[in-house]
Amino acid sequence: MKKIVATLSLFLPGIFLLGFNIGTGSVTAMAKAGADYGMALLWTLVASCLCTFFMINLYGRFTLVTGETALLAFRRHIHPSVGVFFIVALTAGVCGSVMGVMGIVAEICHEWSKAMVDGGISPLTFAAFFVSLVYFIFWNGRTEFFERALAVVVAVMSVCFLVNFFILMPAPSEIFSGLVPSIPQVEDAADTSPLLIIASMIGTTVFSGLFIVRTTLVKEAGWSLADYAQQRNDALFSVTLMFVISASIMAASAGTLHTAGIRLTEAYQMIGLLEPLAGSLATSLFALGLVAAGVSSQFPNVLMLPWLLCDYTGSEREMTLPRYRLMVLAITLLGLVVPLFDARPVFMMVASQAFNSVILPITVACIFYLSNRKDLMGEYRSGVGSNLVLTALFLFSLFTSSVGLRGAFQLL
Repeated sequence: MKKIVATLSLFLPGIFLLGFNIGTGSVTAMAKAGADYGMALLWTLVASCLCTFFMINLYGRFTLVTGETALLAFRRHIHPSVGVFFIVALTAGVCGSVMGVMGIVAEICHEWSKAMVDGGISPLTFAAFFVSLVYFIFWNGRTEFFERALAVVVAVMSVCFLVNFFILMPAPSEIFSGLVPSIPQVEDAADTSPLLIIASMIGTTVFSGLFIVRTTLVKEAGWSLADYAQQRNDALFSVTLMFVISASIMAASAGTLHTAGIRLTEAYQMIGLLEPLAGSLATSLFALGLVAAGVSSQFPNVLMLPWLLCDYTGSEREMTLPRYRLMVLAITLLGLVVPLFDARPVFMMVASQAFNSVILPITVACIFYLSNRKDLMGEYRSGVGSNLVLTALFLFSLFTSSVGLRGAFQLL
C-alpha cells in the first residue's frame, strides 16, 4: 500500500492539472460535441490534448532549466505589464468560473435531491456546503494536502465517467472514424456551428492557466533537470487521463443524445435527458461525475490569484498568510452568487470568456520568445521542430480567439 501511495504522489502535480482542466465547462463542450455530431470531432480532442502536452512539457522544461516560474520570467525578461496582464485576465476568468460552476453544481444537486426529499434541498444549501468544503481544505495551507484531496475527487470523477462510457458507448467503428479529421456539414449554423464547437473544445482543453500553474507546481515539487523524465511522464499521465475522461463524456453523449437526435446547450441538461434513454444508473453516474468535475475545478480556481501573485513576485507560496486567506475567502464566496440571487452572472461569464480567448496566443508567444533565449536556456533552447509547432499553435490560437471574441460580443 505504501508503494502505491508513493507512486501516486509522483503524479500529484499532473492530477492537480487534470482537476483544474476537467470542469463543467469542459464537460459541457464535450457533451455538446457528442450530442450534435457523435464522435465526428474526436480528432479535435486528440489534437487539443497533444497541444496541451506539448505546452505543459515546454513550460515545465523552462522551469527545470532556469528555476524560474512563468510570471516571474515574464516580468524579468519580457515586461512587467505582461505578468500583470496574466494576473488580471486569469483572475477574471476564475471569478466567472467560480460563480458559474458552483451555480451548475448546486442546481444539479438540487434536482438530484428531489428523489429523496420532497421538493428537494435548496441549491443555496448545496452551494454553502461545497464552498465550506473547499475553503476548509484550503485552510490547511499545504499544497500536498490540497493535491491529495483533489486526487480523491478526481478519482471519483474518473470512475463515474469511465463506467458511464462502457454503459453508453457508441459503436467502435464510430469511435475510430472520429479520429479522421473532418468538419461536419450543417444547414443551420447558430450555436451548433462545428467551428464554434471546435473552438470551445480547444479552449477548454488548451487552457493557458494550466501552463502558467505548471511552472509553479514544478518549482514547488523541487524538480531539477535530473527529473526531466519524471516531469515529462507526469505531464503525459495528466494529458492521457484528460483525453480518456473527455472522450468518455463525448461518447456517452454520442451513444444516447446523438442517436436520439437531441441537441444540448448545457451539461446539466443531460441528467434529465439521459434517464429515459439510458436508465437511472447511467444518469446517477453522470450526475456524480459532473458534480465531482465542478468541485475539482474549484480547488485550483480559488488558489489561482494568490499563486499568480507569488509567481509574479518570486515569493514563497505560504498560503497561511492572512492576505492570502482573505483573497481565497472572497473568491470562494463568489460560489454563492448564483444560488443566493437566483440569477446567472452573464456579464462576468462573458467577460471571462473574452479574456480567456485572447490569453492563449500571448501564452504561446511568451514561451516562444523565452525558450529561444540562449542566455536563459543554453543548450536546451527550442529547436526547429519545437518552433514550427509553436508557430502553428500560435496561428491556430489566433483563429480560435477571433471565434471566441465574436461569440462573446454577440452574447453581450
